[in-house]
Amino acid sequence: MKYLFLAAATCFALTSCLDGDDSLLNDDWKDPTIEQAPFGNNAINEENIITIAELKAHPNYKTAIANSGNKLVEDDLKLRVYVTGNDIGGNLYKQFAVQDQTGALIVAVNQGGLSGILPEGQQIIIDLKGLYIGGYGSQIELGTPYNGQIGRMPKDLWNSHFKIVGQPDPNAIQPYDFTQVMNDMATYCGSLVTLKNVTFKSANGKKTFVDGAQSGGNYFTQQIDGYASSKLIIRTSSYADFAATVLPYDSVAKQKIPCNITGIATRYRDTWQIMLRKSSDLEILR
Repeated sequence: MKYLFLAAATCFALTSCLDGDDSLLNDDWKDPTIEQAPFGNNAINEENIITIAELKAHPNYKTAIANSGNKLVEDDLKLRVYVTGNDIGGNLYKQFAVQDQTGALIVAVNQGGLSGILPEGQQIIIDLKGLYIGGYGSQIELGTPYNGQIGRMPKDLWNSHFKIVGQPDPNAIQPYDFTQVMNDMATYCGSLVTLKNVTFKSANGKKTFVDGAQSGGNYFTQQIDGYASSKLIIRTSSYADFAATVLPYDSVAKQKIPCNITGIATRYRDTWQIMLRKSSDLEILR
């Protein structure tokens, strides 16, 4: 009985001690059932979240975006967005696209292998304070200053400004029908879109994605039948996995093959530039 009494007293003392001093349960103790992402900044909170549309219209930043300049974000603002495109196919080089229900933007980071960290359908929170916002040909981007415009931010800076939320859900990102949004460039630039039932103007059974006009650096452009090149082009890097893919063409019937093209629809001034993310973004219709 004496030992039973001592055991009960000890348990009571420990319980009282814990009830009276929460410091015993400090940050050194972690619940093993709570998983934290190995990338990004898990300390970022969910306060002061705004939409992309609100960011574009913010009086402190809208001029820098419209005039292809850059502006340091000094306000405590955050975005909750989904990743819609990354470098998985080698076409989006050191950049990725995000969007919410109100708009989209490009994040420029001097880092490769972004698809392994930020897959399509991954929701993230971006802490905007301390980053630069601006425009490149009026396409809204996050990054750092470069030649008076906006360029890639260092990877360590980016790593401290985003938080991964949950698991990636590819079904959370659905492309817009390009024909439904093409006349509202200001709202939808940077969005994931699908250009349906179209043919490549130069398709002849030999031409590839990079057999076209050069568009700065290692990028090449292709035109789409029915669209002026001043209004719409398909932009492809020579480093893209599908760069050498022959444009859809039936060599037996001697005719172009219609296709659906999905990609990130960026803008350069008044021209849409659709960039496929991967080879499966080209759907051949037979």
